[in-house]
Amino acid sequence: MSANDGAQALAGLKVIELGQLIAGPFASKLLGEFGADVIKIEPPGTGDPLRKWRVLKDGTSLWWHVQTRNKRSLALDLRTAEGQSVVRRLVAEADIVVENFRPGTLEQWDLGWEALSELNPRLIMVRISGYGQTGPYRDRPGFGVIGEAMGGLRYLSGHPDQPSVRVGISIGDSLSALYGVIGALLALQERQRSGRGQYIDVALYESVFAMMESLLPEYDAAGVVREPAGSALPGITPSNAYRCAGGEYVLIAGNGDSIFKRLMQAIGRADLAEDPRFAHNDGRSQHADLIDGAIEAWTRLRARDQVLDTLESAHVPVGYPYTAADIVADPHYLAREMIESVRLADGDELKVPGVLPKLSRTPGHIHGGGPALGQHTQDVLDELGIDRETQAKMRERGVI
Repeated sequence: MSANDGAQALAGLKVIELGQLIAGPFASKLLGEFGADVIKIEPPGTGDPLRKWRVLKDGTSLWWHVQTRNKRSLALDLRTAEGQSVVRRLVAEADIVVENFRPGTLEQWDLGWEALSELNPRLIMVRISGYGQTGPYRDRPGFGVIGEAMGGLRYLSGHPDQPSVRVGISIGDSLSALYGVIGALLALQERQRSGRGQYIDVALYESVFAMMESLLPEYDAAGVVREPAGSALPGITPSNAYRCAGGEYVLIAGNGDSIFKRLMQAIGRADLAEDPRFAHNDGRSQHADLIDGAIEAWTRLRARDQVLDTLESAHVPVGYPYTAADIVADPHYLAREMIESVRLADGDELKVPGVLPKLSRTPGHIHGGGPALGQHTQDVLDELGIDRETQAKMRERGVI
């Protein structure tokens, strides 16, 4: 990655974040990493609930310093007329608004799309919700786990004849955030031609459903309902988890035709490598149990490192499930600058994930961890031309 030779890709853009928790804030985080000025609006006194989620340090979530890095915090009560007035003044000069309230909430405050776009016709608004802005379910509350369930992912996660399991992270929210950012960038590109903004309607369940590969056409054309399959990848063989001598597991993906041959030769099964039934994936998939059994018969007699070394030498895709400790110790993560550090208010350094995607000329950048609640309130109001006396009165009334 070459050195930054100029302004970041989104420098000069102003983003107003009205959301909280995961999906909306994740989207604006990505924009902020590439130079956009992100103003995060939080309720005075409590702030974004994410501040208290999972593991805390000095009363603040460690997650906070990932989700809210590079942002400015404006503590503002959106339920008050004065707070709503401040939002309108911000929106008048903003490029993008990101929100993930339940549909209709912003409209109750006269901060919906129609009102804000009339105020600023160039405005782009990313709206992320459980079920979207239209349809019979629009008013239902929806978190990522519900979107993952309705989108089809939760049914496939786990082992046959067992309850479905959670993926382990809020993947539905994060996918929706990515679609929201893609939509915002598309709208920015179109705005260069038309001079007009538009809104992006992202639903959690749709973001998950869009990832479901051949799930729908297989059902439509062949009547196949895709089922959970544990660590295997049905219809793509071999691709599975295999137990080693020490009880650890390795993941082996030998599903390319030439890769399969190299894999079989590496484990001493040249007979399977040359078997005409297994020359292509469709034939191998009909005998997945036989092939998986041959592979695990080999891995069970060898330590994990030996399996990894042998198959890497044979140019067969192989790996193992990384823990956080594995990630921190991995030289490739370090070489790719995927582990960075931010300095916290107490002076401590905190490791955080690096920035994606990697741009060669104007890469993203982390300026610091998450801000304190209302840390930038005075700065933002000063920029709007709201005098200090007015600010003091707003503070007394709990508006800021």
